[in-house]
Amino acid sequence: MGDWQLSRFRADPANKGAVMDRGLWRCTRHPNYFGDAVVWWGLYLFALHSWSAALTIASPVIMTLLLAKGTGKPLLEKDIVSRRPGYAVYVRRTSGFVPLPPKSRVGRAG
Repeated sequence: MGDWQLSRFRADPANKGAVMDRGLWRCTRHPNYFGDAVVWWGLYLFALHSWSAALTIASPVIMTLLLAKGTGKPLLEKDIVSRRPGYAVYVRRTSGFVPLPPKSRVGRAG
């Protein structure tokens, strides 16, 4: 869904250089990364049919950490503020990983 929303947003010439902050992107800056993490946790839950499967917990933990704190989100956001005006405000208003309602009040950059 996130890819489809972003594709439609980018297809509109009026949005050139703008920050996507609608749909799923309104609640999280990285809906696809969050979705990937949910898939990993879902696979883990399916594997829990036996006690030995509980040992595979490292997989969803590592993937979630990589997506949220490692090579996923931080790498993507490294220089985006310099390329997209308005992204800094979007960052202050929007959750970085877990979908949450956007903050209604955002302080000014200082």
